[in-house]
Amino acid sequence: MTITLLGGVGQFEREMMLERQREGVAKAEEKYEARKPISDGVPEQVVTLVRHGRSKAYVARELGISQASVYRIINLCSA
Repeated sequence: MTITLLGGVGQFEREMMLERQREGVAKAEEKYEARKPISDGVPEQVVTLVRHGRSKAYVARELGISQASVYRIINLCSA
């Protein structure tokens, strides 16, 4: 009888733990936001402006993207 009681308590606790885990995963999925993809044609504009001597900060401001995106695009195009 004691083993049956302990088994029941263990099963109940396991169900509660799985429920809390499902709730946590659902909350995490709601909060996650992926970065916006760069529009078509923007990489070509970045490369063109940089080749014409514009600063990377200027290019980022003009195209509405981050400086990190400018550097990433330049590195991808030069590789």
